[in-house]
Amino acid sequence: MAIINDLRKKYHQQICAEVIFEKSGGIASMADVSNVLSRKVSRNLLNQIPYPVSKEEISGQTAGERLEKITKDFLEQAFAYLQHIRGGQWTFSVHNSISEFEQYQHLAELSNIVKKNKMLKTALGDYVISPDIVIGRIPISDAEINQTALLVNGLDFPMYTPIRASNKAAPSLHASISCKWTLRSDRSQNARTEGLNLIRNRKGRTPHIAVVTGEPLPSRISSLAFGTGDIDCVYHFALHELIRAVEETGEESAIETLQMMTEGHRLRDISDLPFDLAI
Repeated sequence: MAIINDLRKKYHQQICAEVIFEKSGGIASMADVSNVLSRKVSRNLLNQIPYPVSKEEISGQTAGERLEKITKDFLEQAFAYLQHIRGGQWTFSVHNSISEFEQYQHLAELSNIVKKNKMLKTALGDYVISPDIVIGRIPISDAEINQTALLVNGLDFPMYTPIRASNKAAPSLHASISCKWTLRSDRSQNARTEGLNLIRNRKGRTPHIAVVTGEPLPSRISSLAFGTGDIDCVYHFALHELIRAVEETGEESAIETLQMMTEGHRLRDISDLPFDLAI
């Protein structure tokens, strides 16, 4: 079996064991109890995944924290197999400040100024965010750059590119990934705001901006997936299982919405994410 299949199965096994539990009445924890379709899709989805769920009832915050850690580990493991596609030294972490990375280092000083001035803070808000998962690329040495030919020499050009370690650059932010186990309107807006912050406040290239979710309702996923500009794509923790789960309900509107998102390249499976990060 292909490695990505094995990693995906391990990912689902961990999600079931540590994030998903059954509420009273056998309702899956990602379901909106007050929404009939949400309950149906969630139950159908769990029937598609052959792993036992947790016997521990956990808070939404705890579920989110566990999703972040499990997703970070999955991406780090999968990306390690893609070095022949996208080489380099990479860091994978949870909740690191963007000011630690090359494109956003200037925000640390700006944030200190804003914190000292209440009027500025009210007007401008918080510039320095800490995304759920951040992936950074470490600058490389001249020896590594010169592996195939003498491209750089001492203090010679190029003198400003952050990929060159001798230019004393910080790691570059390669990707910012927001994890939202379920989606409500406020959570969708938070992810969009975070994405726009990364785009508008950068000095340099824009990092990959993605959202990982376990939301069962296509209509709620579409609130984040439809439109372009603030995020690259939404990734479902079990998209192929979700498609079958929605089809089993026979709800044409939900089936059509899900089809529009997948065919429109706005919704993908978690297994697609490490490969998309290699682009």
